[in-house]
Amino acid sequence: MNQTSELPQTHLPGVAGMAYRAAAIVEAGGLERAIARGALPSQVSVTLSEALVLGLLKQGVNKYLAIFGHGSTDLGEVLRVYTAAGVTHVFNFRNEVEMAHAGTALAWVYRETCAVVTSIGPGGLQAMAGSLAAASNGVGIYHIYGDETTWGEGYNMQQVPKPVQHVYGQITALMGQSYVLHTPDAIRDALRRGTQCVHHPVKAGPFFMLLPLNAQPAMIENLNLLALPERLAMPRQSVGDVAALASAAELICLHQKIVMKVGGGARAFSQKVRELAEAAGAAVVLSPGSAGVLPDAHAQNMHVGGSKGSISGNHAMSRGELLIVIGSRAVCQADCSGVGYPRAEAVININGDTLDVSHYNASVALPGDIGAVIEQLLAALRQRRGGTDLTMKHAWLRECAEKKRVWKAFLAERQSARQLADAVWQRPVLTQPAAIKEVCDFAKRIRAIKFFDAGDVQANGFQTVEDDEPFETFTETGASYMGFATCALIANGLARTPRYGIAFTGDGSFMMNPQALISAVEHGARGMIVIFDNRRMAAISSLQHAQYGVDFKTSDGVAVDYVRLASSVAGVKAVEAGCDTASLARALDEAHAHDGLSVVHVPVYAGEDPRGGLGAYGSWNVGNWCDDVQRRYRASRV
Repeated sequence: MNQTSELPQTHLPGVAGMAYRAAAIVEAGGLERAIARGALPSQVSVTLSEALVLGLLKQGVNKYLAIFGHGSTDLGEVLRVYTAAGVTHVFNFRNEVEMAHAGTALAWVYRETCAVVTSIGPGGLQAMAGSLAAASNGVGIYHIYGDETTWGEGYNMQQVPKPVQHVYGQITALMGQSYVLHTPDAIRDALRRGTQCVHHPVKAGPFFMLLPLNAQPAMIENLNLLALPERLAMPRQSVGDVAALASAAELICLHQKIVMKVGGGARAFSQKVRELAEAAGAAVVLSPGSAGVLPDAHAQNMHVGGSKGSISGNHAMSRGELLIVIGSRAVCQADCSGVGYPRAEAVININGDTLDVSHYNASVALPGDIGAVIEQLLAALRQRRGGTDLTMKHAWLRECAEKKRVWKAFLAERQSARQLADAVWQRPVLTQPAAIKEVCDFAKRIRAIKFFDAGDVQANGFQTVEDDEPFETFTETGASYMGFATCALIANGLARTPRYGIAFTGDGSFMMNPQALISAVEHGARGMIVIFDNRRMAAISSLQHAQYGVDFKTSDGVAVDYVRLASSVAGVKAVEAGCDTASLARALDEAHAHDGLSVVHVPVYAGEDPRGGLGAYGSWNVGNWCDDVQRRYRASRV
């Protein structure tokens, strides 16, 4: 009798064994159930590649975004078998940056942890570059790359040609947390460290797993499936120091002018943030990523503040005497490079991360789960004798409300300046404020998610949005990665419960990843890309003008027909928006009616006329502003 046929089916080598194990998992309804029913033994002999797939499955990861190469053929074979059985889902892509962005959006928007798979060499470097968006926005995702062999028999094609062992592992260790699976039996430790990073409750991020070419097919004898780490699950953390809570409550009661800076980490706790803002009598200033935490029309919502900011948001920041920080990591543009609160005398910081919660001087640090800590602080305010006297804060809130009225009037004025004569287009075209407002209103009407790309569109966008709930807008301001918004739409076709999305992108950002059109169609995404085309890098042009009075090398003379370009991809509906709001509105309706991916091209104004943008209201430690900002930073108290 053939020796192979004497083996139990669960221990069969090669494709037969993988197929049997995959079928058992599907029939049982999951890995743990298959083990519990005896359909799978708790110990199996499998390759490292299959062990990784089984281990990620135990953490709830069954979606893989992949560009296979010679550095990932063995893992690809395992995924082929498991996908055929229905255990995993694999989505192929054309560019690693595009793929990393789509995976980030799948995890960020839809809360589905996935894995990005690519080969050794340039593919890994490109995916690493794309991982900046996940790292900067606290999004957990697995990045799995091929790596050079462990035997050192000579240079492997596409490794970094340097006589140092596993350079890619060193690079990924600098980019975030990583693990080189030099020893296949270390899979248990790798997966434990992976979930601690990817599913971290406060600062999740990309976890890089390097699979040497010769380690992938290596056998792990008697792998204990029950010992593979489960997905990290941490209980809510609260403040154990009653004195710290009492001190924070006292500061709130004593100060009249309170400004509350709400960062992206507070989005999941919008109701609690609102309760605290109302109980404290605070003027609330948003970060670009926290739109909707307070409804736009809420009397205490002063809109966005920071280096771009708004009249009302930056007024509250510059005049507030007590700063309450919630879920913000003090990014340079969010706190004006450290000089955004010149009158602040004290800080209450509610954050889950130790470094973020202790960033400012004169702080009462309240670390922990933001919702739990706010509940504690509200209780401490109620317990104070006499509570909080909100009458003493009325003058402050009226002052801020007047600035918000001024800001709203200014917005309406700029958004009503529909057309300006443009030197490049040789005709009057829409301004970005008017065009973005029109598309934002359309998105609200059809209840679409808004994705904003980096650059001028992004800046005008977070000044424009009027969200009433968090997670209506996703703006990648952390890494400010050009091309993210277009690629994020692909996640609509990968998600269990997709939502229609609109990507707001400039012509430059769109051209970073135009192959996303192909992937979106391939994976059945439904959404719309609106290209605001000003034929230049307008954000940098305006910065150059503001600092040095002239722009330099931020445009070119090459015209692109984006409607023809997009229409060349089968399945894409491309529409020209024209040069007025009426034709733009018709184009949006036509594009939305398409059952798939659509593209709307909008020519927009770029130039020195101030009506073409929404202005800037803060400080930033760049260019010839540095001396002034650093002088004020030296003098700042917090």
